[in-house]
Amino acid sequence: MTSTPSTPGTGAAGDRAGEQAPAPGPVTEFVLPLVVRVERADPPARTAALETAARAVLAFLSDERSTDGEWSQAVRAWEGARIRKVVRRARGAEWRRAEALDGLTLDGGGAQVRVFPPVPLDGWPKDLARLQVSGTELADPSVPPAPGPGLPVLWLNPELGMTAGKAMAQVAHAAQLAWWRLDGDARERWRASGFALAVRTAPGAQAWQRLVASGLPVVRDAGFTEIAPGSCTVVAEHPALTDRG
Repeated sequence: MTSTPSTPGTGAAGDRAGEQAPAPGPVTEFVLPLVVRVERADPPARTAALETAARAVLAFLSDERSTDGEWSQAVRAWEGARIRKVVRRARGAEWRRAEALDGLTLDGGGAQVRVFPPVPLDGWPKDLARLQVSGTELADPSVPPAPGPGLPVLWLNPELGMTAGKAMAQVAHAAQLAWWRLDGDARERWRASGFALAVRTAPGAQAWQRLVASGLPVVRDAGFTEIAPGSCTVVAEHPALTDRG
């Protein structure tokens, strides 16, 4: 699985990871914009932001506007070429302007993330294009607890350091890869739960290698920002996928 080359500083995640080849000939490249609310006096915790970004993308993918509504044409164009996600941050008036644009906002654990319909890479709405993309740093006030039993987990590579924006794009992509692997019943159960999931760092190199070799969805990054090309960034462990094995 390979990811789409990322524009420097964007935290973009990759493509369909080899599951669908790009169409031949010139193709307009689309990107899925995500905006995280980061108020100066009250920023979200890092894990909450990552989990909310992943859940927001799942909510977007399952929304009827994406499957058979006003967003569906843009979604098909985005999925038909190289899939990219770009995370930007906003606060105050910036966030209010972003909320006024067509999209979907999800809240979780004190974090707010808004997802917008895919746009051409060079055709961002001006109120999103002006937002900052690089250097999004967030912290957790304490070590997150172990995930609850039966909860889907997006496992981060313990040997990689990523900014919050980069990591948000990566876990959102892992959630999407898991979503594509699920059958209709499993998707509906996940949706009914509010897309409950956890984002955690894998507990050591050996555990990480087992996850990568497990056959579960893996995100591999193109390495244009922050990390080396081909790096495995996230493994998506969902009960409905592990039960099959």
